[in-house]
Amino acid sequence: MLLMWKLAKIQFVFVILCGIWVGTTRSETRYLSMPGHVRVKRNTTSTCPPFEPPLDDLTQEDFISKLTHSCRYDHLSRPSSSLPLQVTFQIDVKHIESVDNTQFKTHLFVQMHFRDERLNFVDLSPNRGNVVGQETLKDKIWVPHIFVRNEKSSSLMGLDRKDVFIQITPSGDVSYSYRMTTTFYCSMNLRKFPFDHQTCQLIWSSWAYNESSLELQWSRTEPYIVSETLQLTEFSLVGISVDYAKSSISNASSSGWKEAYSTLVFTLQLKREAGYYILEYFLPSIFLVAMSWVSFWIQADAAPARTVLGTSTMLSFITLNGNLMKNLPKVSYVKASEIWFFGGAAFIFCSLAEFAFVNVIWRRKKKLELAKHSSKYIIKGALSPRLARKDLRKSESFSSFDSKHTGTYLTVHGSSNSLNVPTINMPVNGENKAPDSSPPTPTQEQQTWAEMTPHEVAIWIDRKARIVFPIMFAIYNLFYWGYVYLL
Repeated sequence: MLLMWKLAKIQFVFVILCGIWVGTTRSETRYLSMPGHVRVKRNTTSTCPPFEPPLDDLTQEDFISKLTHSCRYDHLSRPSSSLPLQVTFQIDVKHIESVDNTQFKTHLFVQMHFRDERLNFVDLSPNRGNVVGQETLKDKIWVPHIFVRNEKSSSLMGLDRKDVFIQITPSGDVSYSYRMTTTFYCSMNLRKFPFDHQTCQLIWSSWAYNESSLELQWSRTEPYIVSETLQLTEFSLVGISVDYAKSSISNASSSGWKEAYSTLVFTLQLKREAGYYILEYFLPSIFLVAMSWVSFWIQADAAPARTVLGTSTMLSFITLNGNLMKNLPKVSYVKASEIWFFGGAAFIFCSLAEFAFVNVIWRRKKKLELAKHSSKYIIKGALSPRLARKDLRKSESFSSFDSKHTGTYLTVHGSSNSLNVPTINMPVNGENKAPDSSPPTPTQEQQTWAEMTPHEVAIWIDRKARIVFPIMFAIYNLFYWGYVYLL
């Protein structure tokens, strides 16, 4: 009985040891089959599906699965070549729109062409034509990773799936096409805004391979296509050009050494359409400036009316300019729209200052004495009436004699020690005339000056302002629009 118990115990331990050994073997098998594990020995002949030409009877899916099987095709590495892989690039521009004054959004159809000798199936399936597919086929082969350097955001377009198209010719030429939308940055010079011309660029570059491994080239026949129905909302397309460039990226693992990457530059020449701004900003501002001149027809003592008119036009002009500037980037230089604003605001301010001036004159009590009734003396007398009257009386001299005494008297003015020079009377018609001892009496015209009441002066200034302000504003417009369109 004891012997049987010992045998049963030995048998139980043996079964447990066998179970542990089998479990360990299966675990090692699963571990060796995990992706990325380097096996010591691998029998590729048993895992690779054999090629037995011709393969024309296979479906496209089965044929591509055999052709791109991991045992003979690595879709993570580019086609092997001693020279840089040539990737031909072509874009079709469908739509461009301005997002704001620093960004544009465009819809593109991108095509890339390159050769992958690993996909050559001329001998394997001679009667098979081009292999075409979509995103599923793209995931099975290698395609270049190209990105837009100055993008803000990009995405592939599509309704129920991404709009990706792959075509493989029997000789191994691959065409990779997709539809995308991208929002990219454009560095703008706004000195002549809104009459500016801008140059914006789309910069395409390789992501993973430098120029020694991959080289981008524009299509020689037709590098770009622009839709005939392309219309921009705020800009007009003046010209398009393409160019090549190299971009450098610092490599931290190479002690600051920079790697050069092949780059393609797609340049857009744009002209801003100023019609919207003329209708929404410039014409209303011209009307506001002209409206400030209405105060010249209002009587000078109507202070509430003229004050409200001047201030309301100024505030309206400032609000109009603020609505225009709120969507513009904050730049340090002066824009053409700001020059226009400063000029218009100066004219409105001058009309307010003119009202203040004529209102002060209107409230004066004394009449204005003038040497002559001319603009020079009226303005001089209006600016400093007391000084003008004093200077006028000091400068009035009785040195002008009556025509009948012009040849009789000679007066010498000097210091307090001046001498009176005797005069000699010559006989006229044989008669001697005694000299007149009294000084000549000034005429009635010499005794009186021109006079204007303060009301007359204020009305005269308003009348002149009605002519001067429009003429000066017209001259200002002549210089401004000449700067905008000619310089």
